Amino acid sequence: MMGVLHLSALFLLSLLCPGLSHVVGQFQKNCETFFLNGKTPNIPRILVQGTVPNTKQNNRYEPICQFYHNEYRFATLYDTTNRIPVFSAYKFTGDGGKRPDPEPWMIEPQLEGDEADKSMAEESRGVQYRRQATKQDYINSKGVNRGHLFPSMHADGVDAKESTFTLTNIVPQVVTFNNGSWEDMETKVKNIMKQSCKDSNNQNKIEAYVVTGAVPSKNNKLNNQVNIPSFIWTAFCCKYSTNQKTIQWHSGAHWGENRKKGLKGRTVPLSVAELNSKLTEIYRKEIDKRGDVQVFPKEPKCLKPKESF
Repeated sequence: MMGVLHLSALFLLSLLCPGLSHVVGQFQKNCETFFLNGKTPNIPRILVQGTVPNTKQNNRYEPICQFYHNEYRFATLYDTTNRIPVFSAYKFTGDGGKRPDPEPWMIEPQLEGDEADKSMAEESRGVQYRRQATKQDYINSKGVNRGHLFPSMHADGVDAKESTFTLTNIVPQVVTFNNGSWEDMETKVKNIMKQSCKDSNNQNKIEAYVVTGAVPSKNNKLNNQVNIPSFIWTAFCCKYSTNQKTIQWHSGAHWGENRKKGLKGRTVPLSVAELNSKLTEIYRKEIDKRGDVQVFPKEPKCLKPKESF
């Protein structure tokens, strides 16, 4: 863990750099605000209690506190081997502002080495990036496009929307799935959160917590570089009050196979508990037979029947 003085120096540096993102060995306090109750998802042997376990393989997983224009925007756990995020987590507070045009696609230089620039930035000409996806990887990407885990439509304000266009927040998503049932779901969930996730102390304030992730395929790659995930999932949870005394919880989850429409490429609503079970089953087969995946750890009120859409 970095010393207090070193952390202070990094924070002061971030105030001077408009697009600074912190790659850290664990999700630290800078990122806690993007997780419900400050608790990160638990994924056995990948992320446990906010820390990447110290194993031979785990220099591949990098927690990133995404910082853009003098403000932390969201958190990402990035898989540098598959060159896709494991998940992105964010707090939904509204959807103000328009989608940026042109789209400001960026990369994370710090993933390439400790001495690299720590600012989220455009790609540099002539640089070969070995631990993340680039715009070049998506050229001639037949049948897939760049799918946001933290979608631009869920970001509140111009700067927040621009920050979602880092390729560390992107997976190759089948076009008909991304632009079809998945986008429809993102819109419906956005509207539900706007209506039902009012801050308990201020009815004019929206506050919901969202985690969206991808399950990598075994050997399906875009241009022999970037893993095309088999499944994409998402979950939200919030509390709201109908009056000063009554606080209720609202949650829901979705799961979809990253396939063409008609080939199971549809989005299925679940409860958060059902999503935890599905992810646990997959990760136990692929990574570790022990332990459970928990999207919202230590918050049983999120584990309720699925939201109806």
